Amino acid sequence: MRNQNLFALLAAGFLMLGLLCVCSVGAFALFNGGNVPLAAPFESSSLEPSAALPASTPGAAFSTQPIDLPEDALAILRAEEEVLNRVYESVAPSVVNISVSGNTNSLLGDLGQGSGFVWDKEGHIVTNNHVVEGAETILVTFSDTTQLSAEVVGTDPDSDLAVIHVETNPEFLHPVGIGDSAGLRVGQRVIAIGNPFGFDRTLTIGVVSAVGRTVQGRANFSLPNLVQTDAAINPGNSGGPLLDIQGRVIGVNTLIYSQTPRANSGVGFAVPVDKVKSVVPHLISQGIYETPYLGIGALPFPLTPELAQTLALDNVTTGVLIEEAVPGGPAAHAGIRGGSQEVTVPGIERILITGGDVVVGIDGQPVRRFDDVVNYLDTRSVGDTITLTVIRGGEQMDIPVTLGPRPASVP
Repeated sequence: MRNQNLFALLAAGFLMLGLLCVCSVGAFALFNGGNVPLAAPFESSSLEPSAALPASTPGAAFSTQPIDLPEDALAILRAEEEVLNRVYESVAPSVVNISVSGNTNSLLGDLGQGSGFVWDKEGHIVTNNHVVEGAETILVTFSDTTQLSAEVVGTDPDSDLAVIHVETNPEFLHPVGIGDSAGLRVGQRVIAIGNPFGFDRTLTIGVVSAVGRTVQGRANFSLPNLVQTDAAINPGNSGGPLLDIQGRVIGVNTLIYSQTPRANSGVGFAVPVDKVKSVVPHLISQGIYETPYLGIGALPFPLTPELAQTLALDNVTTGVLIEEAVPGGPAAHAGIRGGSQEVTVPGIERILITGGDVVVGIDGQPVRRFDDVVNYLDTRSVGDTITLTVIRGGEQMDIPVTLGPRPASVP
């Protein structure tokens, strides 16, 4: 019952915390009057010695008086602290530090570090593919400083996930709880635990900033359906868990977007745990995971009515213009058509390839941008048949396509 009350109070706590912060800033602005810079240095001549203690007593003039806050607000904030501490105490033993050597893809050169978390009692540990890719040796450090050698069980560059394995007593291992990512909402509180810059088991907090993000992955392919968060993620956090407030994994921290190399900018991304739950069992049992592949190249930005008119696309107001159906790929095999005419449009830097089909739907769902296609394919499997709704020469038609395995590279 106590746990339920704690979690019930948490949401109100975050709201109260924000209000208190706003009120504090406002009160300071009023007190400051706007006349003294916030970073103004102290002038020792203006400071009076404490009246309660002799001025000659070194270090005696300090105060233990806390800020006066309403008791109900304090109770909510203490509940938040209690929740964060309980999550940390529960999950930290599941989070490991991964040190690798011979990893030429590491930001640290031949010696790299990352994070991971215990998946099961059999010794499987989940991390990022880029943490262990190319590694000659892998050393796993647990929360009690125990160090064990690990071997790679399986990797999937397309999802940037990997599974490694350690040999140890099952009683020593503490698998972390696994949650769901399908129901994640923007604004939901999240917690990251990892080893940024080698500082082991560091906790940071934030919110879900967005869901369904797509960023550039390997070989011109994309990493789809990522969870964006402002929880601080830095080099060394890769492979660590992103958690909900009940300590369940909702994602695997994988990358940050920053214009300052190796520095957090508040834009981090995690592989959603529903994808992890699909990939990891395959990596454990087979060592690989086959990513479904459609085999098209498309305009990277959405069609607008104005652009469609400029390109003389009849009966088109939005959708995805297919510039290429990769020869021998599933789409080309099904009869999907790519473009053949190069067109230059004022205001658009790249040359457009026109004359191909325009995708406006996939399995009955509307398609407005290429990310819609990529994110939907991420929910399907190799061998599944999907239906693309396309417009060709002003006519709408449905074309079934059976998905194949994604190749290592495309021509």
